Amino acid sequence: MKRGWRNTIILMASALAVTMSCKQNNTTPQPQELVEPEPVHDYRWGVCIDSLDIVDGVIGRNELLSNILFRYGVSAQTVHYLDRSSDSTWSVRKIQSGKPYHIIRDHDSIATARYFVYDINNTDYVVYSLTDSIFSYRGTLPVDTVENYISGSIQSSLWNAMIEQGASPDLAGMLADVYSWTIDFFGIQKNDSFSVYYQELYADSVRVVTGNILAANFITGGSNHYAFRYIYHNERGEYFDEQGTSLRRAFLKAPLSYSRISSKFSNARVHPITKVVRAHHGVDYAAPSGTPVYSVGDGVVITKGWDSKGGGNYLKIKHNSTYTTEYMHLRGFASGINQGTHVSQGQLIGYVGMTGSATGPHLDYRVFKNGTAIDPLRMDLPAVDPIAPADMPQYIHAISDYMIKVGLQVPDSAQISALAQDSINRNQSND
Repeated sequence: MKRGWRNTIILMASALAVTMSCKQNNTTPQPQELVEPEPVHDYRWGVCIDSLDIVDGVIGRNELLSNILFRYGVSAQTVHYLDRSSDSTWSVRKIQSGKPYHIIRDHDSIATARYFVYDINNTDYVVYSLTDSIFSYRGTLPVDTVENYISGSIQSSLWNAMIEQGASPDLAGMLADVYSWTIDFFGIQKNDSFSVYYQELYADSVRVVTGNILAANFITGGSNHYAFRYIYHNERGEYFDEQGTSLRRAFLKAPLSYSRISSKFSNARVHPITKVVRAHHGVDYAAPSGTPVYSVGDGVVITKGWDSKGGGNYLKIKHNSTYTTEYMHLRGFASGINQGTHVSQGQLIGYVGMTGSATGPHLDYRVFKNGTAIDPLRMDLPAVDPIAPADMPQYIHAISDYMIKVGLQVPDSAQISALAQDSINRNQSND
């Protein structure tokens, strides 16, 4: 009897377990809440253009804004109000021919213009609302910076070599500026070569401008000339070589971009007009009339006038207690250049001409050291502002990646200490 009760209890427990298992397996799943994805809107110039069309154009010569807007159904009253109310942002009267514009209009059969967008420059724009609420605002496109690399060999000119490699034409001028104190680009030879790491800036996926040159090597005459951009003791980048020597010099290599040197420094030259043999203590740079002439260094204008001995319009600039430079045969002087004017290195001071005794337009450029004329082409131009010895480890660390890229070995701590000592020696020799 007891065994029967025990078997009954076991059977009941088993049935209960099976029943519970079925209930668990047959549980109805709870419905999950569906989350609608956020709609993605398309914005340009701060305007949602999901259901709008964009018409691009360029403002024609002597074309008025009213003529453009009338074509897109904008009333004369709206144009008049826009003209009166836009001065606080960008006056419509400043709009220039040749500049791009964009009409944002309805996507329907009427195609009513809702916004007029004017490109002030490559990155800045102004938006004029043309709807019931007429207003305007300025904006700036987000700019992306991309690093690029270019290298090439010179067969005719630096400009041609860069164009052949697909670089922007302004990069050639920028590279010439980097090396303007150390390389005479009118003396470069065939098969000289270059490699450049530089930035390009893009706005709305369109290239807008060439950025900074970050590092470069220019090989001329078999010698390497390295340049690394480094922000040192100021907010603007300067260029130094692999030893921390500044590429900037007390004087520029030349005061202008010239076509050729027509006459060099000489103690006995046959004058092209008088045919008399006499000294010519300067360098004649042949260049078209009107070519800008720049001061080769910081200084003060001590003479501005006419040289009755054949120099024509001329300037003298005193740079320090040692050096003075002279610029002759000028067609005219730059605005604001007078006796006593302080000028900076690279500042415009005049224009090439052929005043005085001259057979053609050229600049007669002269340099005086302690009052004695010296050959400008043979000047030893000391560097200025080298990296201080204590700052050499930080400088090497900052440029180490680009040193590797241009094929240099990054110096170790002992070599950096040696570079620092060399910097001390150079400073002492310059003093």
